[in-house]
Amino acid sequence: MRASIICTALGVLTSALAQIPNSPRIDLTKPSYDLWRHKKTAAATVQQSFTFDNVNRRLFIVNRKSSSALDSGDLTISELDFAGNLLGSMNLLACGHGVNIGAQAVGDDTYIWSETDAAASGYGTALWRFKYVDGTTLNSATDGRDRIIPIPEFERGTATVDPVYERLIVRYQSGTVQNMAVFDLDQATAGNFSTPLANWEIPELVEELGAMVDVFQGYAAYGRYVYFLTGESYDASGGVLNSEVLAMDLNTGELVQGPVITRAGSTLEFREPEGMAVYETVAGEVRLFLGFASGESGDRRSNLFYKSALVA
Repeated sequence: MRASIICTALGVLTSALAQIPNSPRIDLTKPSYDLWRHKKTAAATVQQSFTFDNVNRRLFIVNRKSSSALDSGDLTISELDFAGNLLGSMNLLACGHGVNIGAQAVGDDTYIWSETDAAASGYGTALWRFKYVDGTTLNSATDGRDRIIPIPEFERGTATVDPVYERLIVRYQSGTVQNMAVFDLDQATAGNFSTPLANWEIPELVEELGAMVDVFQGYAAYGRYVYFLTGESYDASGGVLNSEVLAMDLNTGELVQGPVITRAGSTLEFREPEGMAVYETVAGEVRLFLGFASGESGDRRSNLFYKSALVA
């Protein structure tokens, strides 16, 4: 039987636990720059999210597995170099929707934090952490990986890694409410989720945060702040450009900037916001990446853009 890692009870969700020091913030009003456009991954479906191994300088993109149904929970992780060349891939069966993943360097290896144990909805009901190995397939139902429940109220959710400050950030659903929790990455790796740095309820995107649409497309964290990407697919022949970015304080859950409409990739004929990630260059420049899908149905492509202007 698969083992489970479950944290001790946390009690009532509260921002009183917040312990995250101040840090610079990405300015969402500044221009975005291209990393690439129209790059192929190992799957021909819309990319769902992406992540960087900031130590080994690797980039991973997640798509629904090409031959799988929408609610299957089957995913493909592709590794690409920074020019967009496909280096390899692996498959995850019955894992989740792929809204977010995180990468963690362990020596020369990369470990992925992802959702697992997909329900009938196609969304994962737990987290797991596994080593990326090109050419392999992991099945969440049979491979015996540890099933991680970081919060007792966790019913479904995803994770990302702040690669600069080395924290694990978990977005999880309890009932109909979305929440955000933050953990020290080393403690989380050791299976200790008993002392979250923050844990709060996410305000409603439209009614409370002022977003144009209630369509969540990804998140990323850098220091004291977490960034959200929202919006729907856009067709140049008709439609509304409603992709927006927001910045929130991880200590309090309060909105500090946005929603700001992002025009990154606005000239794409088909454009769907899909994923966010943070990367720090060798020179020390911190970049907040925004992902968008493009291309025709059956031949979707990856597009990555970034913002790097900081507010002290």
